Amino acid sequence: MWITDGAWGLLLSLTSQGGLIVVFAIILFRVQLFRNIVLLSNKTVLNYFLLIAYFSGMGILGTYTGIPVQGALANSRIVGVFVGGLIGGPLVGVISGLIAGLHRWAIDIGGFTSLACMISTIVEGCLAAFLHTYFIKAKRKWLFGFASGAVAELLQMVIILLVAKPFAGAVELVTLIGLPMVIGNALGIGMFVAITENLFKEEEKIAARQSQKVLEIAGTTLPFFRKGYTEEQALKTARVIAQELSIAAVSFTDTEKILAHVGIGEDHHKPGMPIQTVMTKNAILHGSVQVAHTKEDIQCSKQDCPLKSAVIVPLMSSEIPIGALKLYREREYAISEVDIEVAKGLAGILSLQIELSELDKREHLLSKARLRALQSQINPHFLFNAMNTISSLISEDQEKAKDLLLNLSDYYRSRLQLAKEFITLESEIENINAYIAIEKARFGDKISVNYDIAGDGSLLIPPLILQPLVENAVKHGLQKSLHPGSVEITVRINDEEASICIADNGIGMDEELLANIFSESHGLNNVHQRLINLYGPSYGLVIESSLGKGTKVWLRIPLNTESL
Repeated sequence: MWITDGAWGLLLSLTSQGGLIVVFAIILFRVQLFRNIVLLSNKTVLNYFLLIAYFSGMGILGTYTGIPVQGALANSRIVGVFVGGLIGGPLVGVISGLIAGLHRWAIDIGGFTSLACMISTIVEGCLAAFLHTYFIKAKRKWLFGFASGAVAELLQMVIILLVAKPFAGAVELVTLIGLPMVIGNALGIGMFVAITENLFKEEEKIAARQSQKVLEIAGTTLPFFRKGYTEEQALKTARVIAQELSIAAVSFTDTEKILAHVGIGEDHHKPGMPIQTVMTKNAILHGSVQVAHTKEDIQCSKQDCPLKSAVIVPLMSSEIPIGALKLYREREYAISEVDIEVAKGLAGILSLQIELSELDKREHLLSKARLRALQSQINPHFLFNAMNTISSLISEDQEKAKDLLLNLSDYYRSRLQLAKEFITLESEIENINAYIAIEKARFGDKISVNYDIAGDGSLLIPPLILQPLVENAVKHGLQKSLHPGSVEITVRINDEEASICIADNGIGMDEELLANIFSESHGLNNVHQRLINLYGPSYGLVIESSLGKGTKVWLRIPLNTESL
């Protein structure tokens, strides 16, 4: 028979073990803290420690639940170690393999294969670490996990044959357990990867719904905060937020008192009352997010107040805290990561709206239509990422966090230039530098911009014509590349026109995508159509790209527009 009756039994047992490990994985991945650790791109030492403890623990559990076979063990130890390397990266894979492998050897369960199993566990952990980069890029990650897991188990069988003594016993053992372990553990790895991938996709859907909800609230409240950050406007905004979000209460404060409170606790959290919560004062004083986990943290003067937890996010104007947004829950320790992200996203956009209202009052430059155009330019994912980066830097490098806030302010203030027909090339480069500073804070030296400008920086160009091209190059060219990359901005000016090239050395695009680029990329198409509308059909974007070799985008600006 292709598989003996004994082998069938082993296969069923190993598959059951893999299923139990997968169930355990599902339960743990439902814990928001663990999901956050796996999703983080920049992990701390503690994050790595927890991941290593989890995946090496799964490997050790696989050893203890192994099935005795002819003085050895048929087990699912590799599932935890191998998935750890694929998902967690090289450090997690190697160290998890070392821990689980040394444990297998030290306890000496399974007799004559202890040394071989130790070596194979370590080797398989290193193999998963090596495959991590390819795994991240794979389209069908579950299939990649299944196939690479099968190869790893085949490698284990070879190591048993080479190391275990006596050789005859090793041959007999591999003949019996080889195929069941290859198939069973590969299935376990594939199932583990498929389930965790679905959980991460679910996280992305939640984030997308968050972004949409925040933008809907921002769109509804835009007319309110145009009239200033007052008790009346704060009350209107709080009512909209309370209606849209499933929370117990919403509150706004200025730097000294409550401006509005909507929801549970309205009878005693009244406008005009001084701020009582130390955390609220700290959020405003330090410009940092605070989370009140208990009733004692909230410090309400009413003993039977039903509000028991809250997230407090400062509201900023011209980089100065002017108050706070507070979202409440009725249970202690009920503030989730979703609540925190929603509050941060709302506070970021509302702060921007408040600052715009101040600019509107001082300068009288922006019309209602222009503000709507500005709002449509805001990328919620970029804003959330920028705010998260700034938040993480506040405790580590306050000076750098302050600089990034200035860059973020400059980046969004550049949207105000839509009200102008032309700006200088120098001003547009300042906008680009503000954007790049924010991205470099997230991706470090992976991204750089170089300039080669032969001519006068006072050249007049349409606003937001170059910055979106640089942003597109970074987002779709450099960020998707495994290697550091750069954007080159070249400007040449003659008597008739300025020729500008935005070139990146990122992943590039294939011929099919290049042929349909203006229908696929709204950003590029927007710039393309604006140039054509301003200067004529011969002045649209010209794009050249090859897969793996980067992309170049050319545009021309006529110096004499009177004849157009």
